[in-house]
Amino acid sequence: MVKVVCFSPIAEPLLKALISSVYSGEVEVEVVNEYDEERILEAVRDADIVIGDYTFKIPITEEMMRAMEKVRLIQQPSTGYNHIDIEAAKKLNIPVANVGGVNALSVAEHTIMFALALLKRMIYAHNSVMAGKWEQDEMANLGVYELYGKTWGILGMGAQGREVTKRLQGWDVKVIYYDIRRAEDVEERYGAEYRDFEALLREADILSIHLPLTDETRGMIGEKELKAMKNSAVLINVARGEIVDEGALVRAIKERWIAGAALDVFAREPPEGSELLKLKDANVIFTPHIAGATNEARLRIIREAMENIGRALRGDEIKYIVSR
Repeated sequence: MVKVVCFSPIAEPLLKALISSVYSGEVEVEVVNEYDEERILEAVRDADIVIGDYTFKIPITEEMMRAMEKVRLIQQPSTGYNHIDIEAAKKLNIPVANVGGVNALSVAEHTIMFALALLKRMIYAHNSVMAGKWEQDEMANLGVYELYGKTWGILGMGAQGREVTKRLQGWDVKVIYYDIRRAEDVEERYGAEYRDFEALLREADILSIHLPLTDETRGMIGEKELKAMKNSAVLINVARGEIVDEGALVRAIKERWIAGAALDVFAREPPEGSELLKLKDANVIFTPHIAGATNEARLRIIREAMENIGRALRGDEIKYIVSR
């Protein structure tokens, strides 16, 4: 019998059924939904598979990993894995996998929706009509713009950046990007143009962030960077909240360094008490970290996570390892 310990809020009968769909052997499952260190250490001691918490409330620490006497895989059922101590996993030779870019398509659609809504002042227009107003001339004075002819800057040409680039074909948009590695295949296929970081900030009318959170990217967009952008530009963050200095962003909106911002992610989630939430009349849009969580994407995530668990239990090659 193999044992699977899960920190995500999934009912044990459902989890057992999902694992049975990819592994024919006998399986014991245990779901731990709250951070109880003593229980966690006891649960993972004889676990063959550990499934991470997709709500990110339960971290997976080095101490937990050291307690895992026979673990074959830590499978995170999401793209993000910042709550897992990857350096400890590397040191202890424990494979950690996510689900790759299976929700990149959903995030790309959300990103483009954000851009259109910001350019066309969609939230303001909706609220105005709901309030019984008909502000056609007033909307024009605020500024309502087309995506056509704009320069879209992509910060991070990974799976999400590529999907955004792909979906901007036919919009007559100039796509520029910055990444630590050139994506020459994207340049050749879609006509995207590489820029250094400073040039990306200066040229972009829309700047969307698609980077992982690392020591290098934390606080990457701060006061200096926001002031370097066009005052007509909009910022979109669908990556990780800590990449943007939220205090600087509040000042950028209030003092009109930039024209607007859309965030699906925040430094603290939910962002209770954040100054961002006080920007009531500004051109801002906030969503609750749902860009990659469409119904279709959730099914793809579950499928990929379960198939990877099946691979690990059968001794096949594991996909999407992030702990190499």
